[in-house]
Amino acid sequence: MLHPLVAQLRFTRSEFQRALVGLTEDEAAQRFMPMNCISWNVGHLAWQEQRYFVYFAQGKLPQPQLNELFAYGAPANIPSLQGMGVAWTAITRAADVWLAMVTAEKLQEHVVVDGQSTPYLFGSLLQRVIYHYWYHTGENLAIRQMLGHVDLPEFVGDIDGEAPYQAQ
Repeated sequence: MLHPLVAQLRFTRSEFQRALVGLTEDEAAQRFMPMNCISWNVGHLAWQEQRYFVYFAQGKLPQPQLNELFAYGAPANIPSLQGMGVAWTAITRAADVWLAMVTAEKLQEHVVVDGQSTPYLFGSLLQRVIYHYWYHTGENLAIRQMLGHVDLPEFVGDIDGEAPYQAQ
């Protein structure tokens, strides 16, 4: 059975994607200082999912360039929205291999990186990713408002239908 936090992550990803509908390449490349552009945010979240759920959890690094271009503190850049969408899709699919099988017990384990135990629990990293998506979803919608977009998604979508509360 899918862990309830994974169901919440999947819903959160869908809301992130919903907030990008109708966005053009040029609009996604607009940068309002000090924020990054929307296309960078897509790459940044792909980087985080790769780091936590593909590298830390599975020991794989399919797109090492994400570490250089989109890590926390990386220099700003303006990537292609289409290219970042392709990277994000590939990484979330790779992450889903592990997430689809994760258990409550695994989420309580400390992350081990390069043979070294860290203070981080997999469950805390999963929560961090969910909250990080919501942060950038709001930021992206704010940027879109600054671009003059109207009729944008408001609040949270159909959480009751798509990702209702589940006890563990």
